[in-house]
Amino acid sequence: MRVSIQPDQLQRAFSVVSGSSAFAESARLVAAGKRPVEMLQAMSLRPEILQAFAATSEAIYPGGVVERRVKELIILEASRHNRCQFCTESHISIAKMMGITDPAGDPLALLDAPSLMNERERLAVEYTRAAQRDANRIPGELFEALRSAYSDAEIVELTAMIGLISMLNLFNNALQVTYHGEYGR
Repeated sequence: MRVSIQPDQLQRAFSVVSGSSAFAESARLVAAGKRPVEMLQAMSLRPEILQAFAATSEAIYPGGVVERRVKELIILEASRHNRCQFCTESHISIAKMMGITDPAGDPLALLDAPSLMNERERLAVEYTRAAQRDANRIPGELFEALRSAYSDAEIVELTAMIGLISMLNLFNNALQVTYHGEYGR
């Protein structure tokens, strides 16, 4: 990671988000004198960013109205597209824990097997791809298909999820934030 943070900085930053359900596990680690994943360490250098990320997380991920499985597929597809080691590898671990895989146990292979996904999952992955290709040119037919499977509020959440994970991919890539298998332990 290109930035470093001292234990006292982590303690101060996590005191700001101590009530956030999104960071409960990480807050316990910090309270025990351990470090959370590198992405949260980096955000801790600006407690305001960590606090904003906590609120966004509660509203979109893992919170929100769209089912978590769909969000994991969006995260995996966007992170794979953006070549984000941290997000891809950490969410492969999370997907495996949640049973989101192809029959061979590979979450990424599931993304390339539309027949193994339900309509909502398939459309969310297709929408993620289209938005990342060119958000100004999402085909009208795709948007109509989304409308048949999702409410307008859910489409807004899907779009926010795609934007959020893309921003996090950029953040992690630029700072060389690395996943070290913390969720698989």
